[in-house]
Amino acid sequence: MREHTADRTEPPARAELRGDCGSCFGLCCAALPFARSADFAIDKDAGTPCPNLRTDHRCGIHATLRDRGFTGCTVYDCFGAGQRVSQVTFGGQDWRTGPPEQARRMFDVFPVVRQLHELLRYLTEAVTLPAARPLHADLRRALADTERLAAGTPEELAALDVPAHRQRANVLLLRTSELVRAGARGRRKNRRNADLMGARLRGADLAGADLRGALLIAADLTGADLRGADLIGADLRDADLTDADLTGALFLTQPQVNAARGGEGTGLPDSVTRPVHWAAGL
Repeated sequence: MREHTADRTEPPARAELRGDCGSCFGLCCAALPFARSADFAIDKDAGTPCPNLRTDHRCGIHATLRDRGFTGCTVYDCFGAGQRVSQVTFGGQDWRTGPPEQARRMFDVFPVVRQLHELLRYLTEAVTLPAARPLHADLRRALADTERLAAGTPEELAALDVPAHRQRANVLLLRTSELVRAGARGRRKNRRNADLMGARLRGADLAGADLRGALLIAADLTGADLRGADLIGADLRDADLTDADLTGALFLTQPQVNAARGGEGTGLPDSVTRPVHWAAGL
């Protein structure tokens, strides 16, 4: 029986916006493409199951993904889209056992729902921020609209103009960021979309900074103050966050944290968990 979510008025629980692989049919391992790189050991076309995907939809090398060159798999999270498409949108029908056209529809819909769920993640955080209280009513409407779209039929999802919807919601998220960061001490640095790849930012004061979309690949952020910084869309792959303070960082997601390097001394907001591989120094 299909879950009815279109009339939901409360924000989805954080647990609903994280991948639950046990309730998914391995959609990310089949629907999405890989490119041989530092993140993936092989090339894989979209719609082609990964050779490591078992018939029970489990990964055959899950325990050794990093050792075998599949770091990208350990970083990725679908924000709960996988279980939604598998169990709700398609009512628990396995793409392996259905007709080929159904598999194609599932693979086409999955990235759409993933984008909507990522947006739900940001909006869900925004409505909890006291400084954004003047926007809470608008944010809740945007949240309800996004939830309604994510609960659509496969046909509705396939026809959806996701970029247009994201742009409308992004206006509210930008205003939310401005309201929250207005309370940051000192001068708030604007590094939006900046190319900071490999930058030496050890101990930098970036509290309340606008780092939206910033390219921080392999940046040295050891001991940096990132409290209250807006990190939506920032690329933190291989960035060194050792002893950095990201307490209260805005819109920081689990995939971003998973992609970075850090340790026990890294301060993180409650919205994310400390990656297991940090303890191993990987």
